[in-house]
Amino acid sequence: MRFSFLIIDDNTTTIKETLELFENFPNYFCVGIVKDSQTAINQIIKVKPQLVLKRIPVKSNYGNLSFTTISELFQYVDIVPYFIGLASSPDYALEAVQSGFSDYIVDPLLLHQLGKSLFRFEKRNPPASITTICIKSYSDYQFVALQDIAYLKADNNTTDIQLYNGKTVNAYKTLKHFENTLPFHFLRIHKSYIVNINHVSRIHFSKSKCYLNYNEILPFSLTYRDNIDAIIRKINI
Repeated sequence: MRFSFLIIDDNTTTIKETLELFENFPNYFCVGIVKDSQTAINQIIKVKPQLVLKRIPVKSNYGNLSFTTISELFQYVDIVPYFIGLASSPDYALEAVQSGFSDYIVDPLLLHQLGKSLFRFEKRNPPASITTICIKSYSDYQFVALQDIAYLKADNNTTDIQLYNGKTVNAYKTLKHFENTLPFHFLRIHKSYIVNINHVSRIHFSKSKCYLNYNEILPFSLTYRDNIDAIIRKINI
């Protein structure tokens, strides 16, 4: 089972240290690094990470805005990620938990501390049992295994679901619908395409091309550069 995580931190040093610790847990891959809460909310909606590590800064005269992120997310997503707070002192632990954080680690972040926190996260998030989606067309129901989907292509208000075996399944739903409902390993790379990152075999930046299974070539746009970077981090282990 692979798990995706996002880091919210504006300190280059602590970001580097966190990423180095995660190298000891190869079943985790980073889908993004952002500096502030508002950018984080947009990124969480876009890439749907399962785990979020958020640096909690010392309170200013204006209060601590770190604890508003989770409450705001409830307005936009059905499932809020598992949040781990990273802080320089235990002073904000109670406020963090009351705000929806599931765990809280005081600096310095050590390997065994991260390991315990990830263990607790995995106990709360067992592997998903849904491996198939149902595509309905009038009275016709087609059951498609997620692992067989290579990519999805927008076709006006419908979507063409391209399978690994070359077959195409037509769905009377928009690409936006699938972007919001498919699991985290389906990422949008273009206004017209969502790819199953498990089928990505090559990314060519100078040509803005994404290759699937070494034979299918799709364009990607810089609008979705964060998602392309997430794919590279996932594959580059």
